[in-house]
Amino acid sequence: MPPMINNDNCVRCGLCVEICPLDILRLEVVENGKQVVVKYPEECWHCRACAIDCPKQAITMRYPLSHMLLCVDVPKQEGSCV
Repeated sequence: MPPMINNDNCVRCGLCVEICPLDILRLEVVENGKQVVVKYPEECWHCRACAIDCPKQAITMRYPLSHMLLCVDVPKQEGSCV
């Protein structure tokens, strides 16, 4: 699942494009200026570098279900070491 760009909040500064370790994002020229495009969504590591560094909080992450299930609270059982 790729990062989602909120074009209403995005100021097209290009910081997310520069900070992405995998070059997932591109700043492309469109008919009315520039726009941040998620060029390779399937390659995203979900590191959140783009979302964390965005000065306008214009990027949100959509996590695959497998990523959302990684954290599970397990109740402590008698005899366990945790």
